[in-house]
Amino acid sequence: MTLKEKITDEYIWTTEPIVDAEEVSESVDKMIEIAEEFAIEFAEWILDWPEDWHRIEELLEIYKQEKES
Repeated sequence: MTLKEKITDEYIWTTEPIVDAEEVSESVDKMIEIAEEFAIEFAEWILDWPEDWHRIEELLEIYKQEKES
């Protein structure tokens, strides 16, 4: 299942009232764009990480905390 299919499936089940399929698709496209942008920024941040390697989940939490600051 593609990222778009997964998000669309979840979005449809959580949207009340049900909206036009085209609107859902456009909204999902925007969510994917946001997720891809976040993933790219995270990957670039990891490449510059100066410390010893950590578990990816730990690095993601550190990244999110730094991004909020």
